[in-house]
Amino acid sequence: MRLDKFLKVSRLIKRRTLAKEVADQGRISINGITAKASTNVKEGDELTIQFGTKRVTVKVESLQQTAKKEEAGNLYTVIKEEKIVNE
Repeated sequence: MRLDKFLKVSRLIKRRTLAKEVADQGRISINGITAKASTNVKEGDELTIQFGTKRVTVKVESLQQTAKKEEAGNLYTVIKEEKIVNE
């Protein structure tokens, strides 16, 4: 599954176009490698996403083409959330 589609379905990022923009800015990495919106995501991958002053690391648990709002949180597990401090 494409990275931008997974981010939308899992509701980590609300819109696919926004997910594409964030990926194109180099703010998402999969298993430590900077990823593009078209990069394939597999179960077990570790995604690190930078939202402004926050960095979230999640593990992909499941891939689905669609998910209801209540089920979206089951597609991933949050490993780490950290604030980024500007030096």
